[in-house]
Amino acid sequence: MPKEQSPGKPTTRRYSAEEKAAAVRMVRTLRTELGSEHGTIQRVAGQLGYGVESVRSWVRQADIDEGYTPGVSTVDARRIRELEQENRELKRANEILKRAASFFGAELDRQHKK
Repeated sequence: MPKEQSPGKPTTRRYSAEEKAAAVRMVRTLRTELGSEHGTIQRVAGQLGYGVESVRSWVRQADIDEGYTPGVSTVDARRIRELEQENRELKRANEILKRAASFFGAELDRQHKK
């Protein structure tokens, strides 16, 4: 169940992996029992007090992660974020090295011309 929200605080909340997995299992179980996907996410979200779009995205991502539908898995998305961060850091370091090389190159030219 969702934790109590403090007045004046944003309504966003982090759900644990266990809460997300339980919601996905409930949606899948309900779909199997009803033989239909129609309304299952909204029903489960209402029962748990979670946002409909949150539950919908968890089910969608679980389907991708488990190979039921095509898309970028959670593991791949994490790795892409890590590589993008590493790329930004390397570009920043490269820029610093270029500036340092330019500075020291100019300094050597000045000393050589004296």
